[in-house]
Amino acid sequence: MTGDFRGNWVYLAASPLLGLTVTLVAYTAGDWLYQKSRRNPLLNPVLIAVVLLVGFLFATGIDYQTYFEGAQFVHFLLGTATVALAVPLYEQFDKVRRSALAILGAVLIGSATASLSAVAIAWVLGASRETLVSLAPKSATTPIAMGIAERLKGLPSLTAVVVILTGILGAALGPPVLNLIRVRDWKARGLAMGVAAHGIGTARALQVDAVAGAFSGLAMGLNGLATAILLPLLYRLIF
Repeated sequence: MTGDFRGNWVYLAASPLLGLTVTLVAYTAGDWLYQKSRRNPLLNPVLIAVVLLVGFLFATGIDYQTYFEGAQFVHFLLGTATVALAVPLYEQFDKVRRSALAILGAVLIGSATASLSAVAIAWVLGASRETLVSLAPKSATTPIAMGIAERLKGLPSLTAVVVILTGILGAALGPPVLNLIRVRDWKARGLAMGVAAHGIGTARALQVDAVAGAFSGLAMGLNGLATAILLPLLYRLIF
């Protein structure tokens, strides 16, 4: 019986469907806890799913590449989800048009602050050039951030981890911090979440308010564009 179970497990572990299944189960469990906690931002479903998946891979000994062969379908859908952000943006287009100048200013300042603050802290702590370059695009969405890090001879794998952690922490702590400093305007809150916490922060903003979600999606896209253009220029000046 034990031999049959072991043989079945070896087959399942090598099956691409395992990665997809455990990903969906982990996120469903995270979302259930999130809803039960009355949407406590500290119980972000993405954070819970990541913790559960890491624990599962560690306990079973399945390597990441094998897991990703099944989970890559979810990764593919990220592109579709990003394009879908155009819908709430279209619905709020009049508000966006009226605030165009303020949006551009906020995104440029926020993008510069996000990059320079991370690099400055890491530099003070004695980080290497590779680490500094890898941390700089932390607030851009993952594909853009990894591309920038690779082009500037950083560590794309480190960038991916930092970007995900930034999104999770931004989604969890962003709303309480904005409440603490009394930022009530949904447009401003959305811009802050999109610039600081990219897609994960945008998902959180969409759950709270349609206007915040639209402005967050716009800020995420503009921040990615600004980061991709400005970071290589700054890199040439500094290094």
